[in-house]
Amino acid sequence: MTLDELKKGRVATVTGIADTDPSMAAKLREVGFAEEDEVEVVHLGPIGGKPICVRLNRTLIALRAEEAAAIEVETMP
Repeated sequence: MTLDELKKGRVATVTGIADTDPSMAAKLREVGFAEEDEVEVVHLGPIGGKPICVRLNRTLIALRAEEAAAIEVETMP
């Protein structure tokens, strides 16, 4: 599953970042996304749920839909 599919309030673990766009993957890694980090969807924007606000390592980050779709996650039981 990807981060844009995760429901608000759910916690997941980052399992990978798609490398279809190397510059976007590099940007996401620079912001702090890395494998095995815990991420939680905190807020969804008013227009179609975009942008997506997530908590990553105690930091709030707003992502565009295409950025969130590039982050692969696995939900925690």
